[in-house]
Amino acid sequence: MSNEYEKYYVPEQSPWPIVGAVGLFLIAIGAGAFVRDHANEVDGYGGFILLAGIAVIIYMLFGWFRNIINESMSGLYSAQMDRSFKQGMSWFIFSEVMFFMAFFGALFYARMFSVPWLGGASNNAMTHELLWNSFNAVWPLVETPDGTKTEAMGWQGLPLYNTIILLISSVTIHFAHVGLEENKRNQLKTMLGVTILLGIGFLFLQVEEYVHAYQEMGLRLDSGIYGNTFFLLTGFHGMHVTLGTLMLIVIFFRVLKGHFTPQNHFGFQATSWYWHFVDVVWLCLFVFVYIL
Repeated sequence: MSNEYEKYYVPEQSPWPIVGAVGLFLIAIGAGAFVRDHANEVDGYGGFILLAGIAVIIYMLFGWFRNIINESMSGLYSAQMDRSFKQGMSWFIFSEVMFFMAFFGALFYARMFSVPWLGGASNNAMTHELLWNSFNAVWPLVETPDGTKTEAMGWQGLPLYNTIILLISSVTIHFAHVGLEENKRNQLKTMLGVTILLGIGFLFLQVEEYVHAYQEMGLRLDSGIYGNTFFLLTGFHGMHVTLGTLMLIVIFFRVLKGHFTPQNHFGFQATSWYWHFVDVVWLCLFVFVYIL
């Protein structure tokens, strides 16, 4: 057996974990207060706290990424460190999968159990008569008990366009990865740039969809269980697309500076994994939220 040991870089103490924790705390408090203020139609400080939390997270990301990039470019990392990064990113994406599974679980529970039960299923024949005598047990629920009516968002139009955009972006990020592995820098830059533009286009169309939902369809976050699940699922996905697009932009500027080689490009690979994850989540959303 060889007595040679592979070096493993141990970084010095870092302030970024506690900075990130503070940012996430502000986001949680701010988001809750913002929703409460919006529901009560009052002017509060929730939105400002939420923006402050987002600003802290962005500051943390730039600072932490800068440190890691400098360490990587200084040759401090080894193959074992690269494996550790890959394991960490894999667990992070797994946690994100579980995050969305919770929201999909809420959607499925409402559709498959709650709505039929309220409509009289499972020997609850009088439930809808006692609680809501005009209740119609069909999904989506477009009318709330107080008489508020809305419309269901169809799958055609903007949702379909966004699906096509994300499918194309999966192809472009793949060919960017191929260009990196084959040391074709022009292909890498072009395909990565196209992927970023597609991500920005997706976000622009989602904003258009939300404006249309609020102003013309009466579909809001407080429009019953349908409005809740619709905006929570699509909104959190949009947040992940925003984060993924920012990651792609950072990677793009690193590529322009000559970073990454066919043998050493974990930063690009991790971002590519994340973008494919975002695409798969949207396909599930498109089927279960928009079509079915």
